[in-house]
Amino acid sequence: MNDGLMISTAVEQGIDPVTIDNTYEEAKDLENLYSLLILKNGYLIAEKYFNGMTVNDAARTASVTKSITSALAGIAIKENFIKGPDQKLKDFFPEIDWASTDPRKSEITVEQILQMRSGYPWEEVYGYLDTLLYSSDWIPFLKQFPIMHDPGTKFGYSNFTAHIMGIIIARSAKQSLLSFARNYLFNDMDISIPYWPKDANGYYNGCGDIQMIPRSLAKFGQLYLDDGVWNDIQLIPAEWVNSTFQIYSSSTYGREILTNIRTLKYGYLWWSGTSGSHQIWFAWGHGGQMVVVIHDLNMVVVATAYVPGIFDSDAWPKSKAVMELVGRFITKI
Repeated sequence: MNDGLMISTAVEQGIDPVTIDNTYEEAKDLENLYSLLILKNGYLIAEKYFNGMTVNDAARTASVTKSITSALAGIAIKENFIKGPDQKLKDFFPEIDWASTDPRKSEITVEQILQMRSGYPWEEVYGYLDTLLYSSDWIPFLKQFPIMHDPGTKFGYSNFTAHIMGIIIARSAKQSLLSFARNYLFNDMDISIPYWPKDANGYYNGCGDIQMIPRSLAKFGQLYLDDGVWNDIQLIPAEWVNSTFQIYSSSTYGREILTNIRTLKYGYLWWSGTSGSHQIWFAWGHGGQMVVVIHDLNMVVVATAYVPGIFDSDAWPKSKAVMELVGRFITKI
């Protein structure tokens, strides 16, 4: 497949192939896993597909989309469509009567949205997930949803504000989020998008479900490992990648929820954690979708999997199984 990825072997890139083989043997037991790809030193050194999936099958990435939205936000700022991380949320939504709602909302910044520190509800924690998912128009929630904390003071994972970030990019650039992504990122990386859902107003979903083949996700991870450079082109400012990979919330869940990926923290719509002695940064989507960047190993790991229903009883166990597999592999390197 001529898609811009360089191919090598584990041995040539200094990785014990037995460790990889053992991981793939474990992977066979996961009924929900679709793909597992490993890049080392910029080379694809291992790639397998499971449960009937192939190299050409696009994955529903779920919330991995948020990390793509983060990249697009950095590009929008570079191109001066957005003035900067400190620009206010209210600037992009003149149809909202900000004076008649909580005055703290008028102080929310682009950066606080990217940090998941806007103050809007963590939907799963405060019971707003049903309201969100069963509505086709999220913009009125800018006024209707309450502020749970002063902006900038506390982490709260929000699908709502991640989608709002996508709308901000589209409105500021005066083009759809998909067109913007193609013009400033995907075309240069030879990445195609077979499907990306829209909301009732025609805005592409900034918080989830963009579809990409796993190799495209691998290229996206490599882009971040290489400080925003692809094929010698600086697609994302290196300063933005550096700002993204900073810890803005050192405690997210407040407890350990995984064994092989611990101390979950948050940057700009990217997660951080530790696997063994390695710090990792990762885009994470429901079901176990992962794009993992490991700087000290010069490595990227990609996993895609079946996306269960949000409220399915086995949704978290299936997601967790994939994440533990990935974390276990990294721990062994």
